[in-house]
Amino acid sequence: MIRMTEATAAAEPLKRLSDAGVSVWLDDLSRERITSGGLAALLTTRHVVGVTTNPSIFQAAIGSGEGYEDQLADLAVRGVTVDEAVRMMTTADVRAAADVLRPVYEATGGRDGRVSIEVDPRLAHDTGATVAEARQLAWLVDRPNVMIKIPATRAGLPAITEVIAQGISVNVTLIFSLERYREVMAAYLAGLERAQAAGLDLAAIHSVASFFVSRVDAEVDRRLTLLGTAEALALKGRAAVANARLAYEAYEEVFAGDRWLALSGARANKQRPLWASTGVKDPAYRDTRYVEDLVAPGTVNTMPEATLDATADHGRVTGDTVTGGYAQARADLAAVERLGISYDEVTALLEDEGVAKFEAAWQDLLDAVTKSLNSKGVEER
Repeated sequence: MIRMTEATAAAEPLKRLSDAGVSVWLDDLSRERITSGGLAALLTTRHVVGVTTNPSIFQAAIGSGEGYEDQLADLAVRGVTVDEAVRMMTTADVRAAADVLRPVYEATGGRDGRVSIEVDPRLAHDTGATVAEARQLAWLVDRPNVMIKIPATRAGLPAITEVIAQGISVNVTLIFSLERYREVMAAYLAGLERAQAAGLDLAAIHSVASFFVSRVDAEVDRRLTLLGTAEALALKGRAAVANARLAYEAYEEVFAGDRWLALSGARANKQRPLWASTGVKDPAYRDTRYVEDLVAPGTVNTMPEATLDATADHGRVTGDTVTGGYAQARADLAAVERLGISYDEVTALLEDEGVAKFEAAWQDLLDAVTKSLNSKGVEER
């Protein structure tokens, strides 16, 4: 009889998730996680095959100062600007993480083994600056398995097309509405068509579309609670999963259409849906709900470590939980609308808040690094 180790046994739900066609990515990164070997261990103990970062994650990691002392001292001696210092530290971490994930990248033909880094959130409404920043980040990290994160704002859409057209793999972030998601997929296809016309190898270009989940429930539930009726309260916790399931339906439609088929013949890769914001914000809900309720082939689920551990410990993964639920999903969103809660208003608000939150986190990071550089400069003098 073969006895599983404790780590292997704990990871069984994550293995079932992987077997169901869901790529498990970690939504976190820090220098300590890399240098301690903790990230590498997650590849075997937690079936992790990718990493995502965002300004909030770097603010938490670098703001703590742990593991960054020597680099901060060197940067202070050189007298670099705070923006340059932050970029040197964040791209160093992403480069190192990409090296850890490189074997996965090679084994999956570039599908997984990816590490994402986001353009400066202050550029979210500037197309040209976003494109320039994306190119700069790809150059700075200098690893084939990096993905550049571009927000799905109005200005972000043409930037996505331009960056894809230049052969740079993209993680589109901050997607909340189905309409914007369709626009993101169209932007990706347009970029592939331009890349093909330029003679680029489409097989080398990959993309994911990060569709945010828990924030939708947080906002819709808040409004349902304010209504307070039995009908309203019965709908709590249903909008986010319904929204994501209908996003997957849209993905199936677009990547079965004629426009896609023409590109697939040139070995193009589908832009996979990525479930983001999968940490449960309401303690009344099961802490693995945004994993268990969104199992579908060809998707990515990027999880904060708490959600990853919870899934490993008590996740209920029994196969596809998405493709049979489209009718119910439409009914759930329609029921919310009938109560006077505007879907368009909620998703527009969440996009604006998402950009603002990342801008605030980035500014907090800049402030923390400025303080560290100043203190290091004083120490050196």
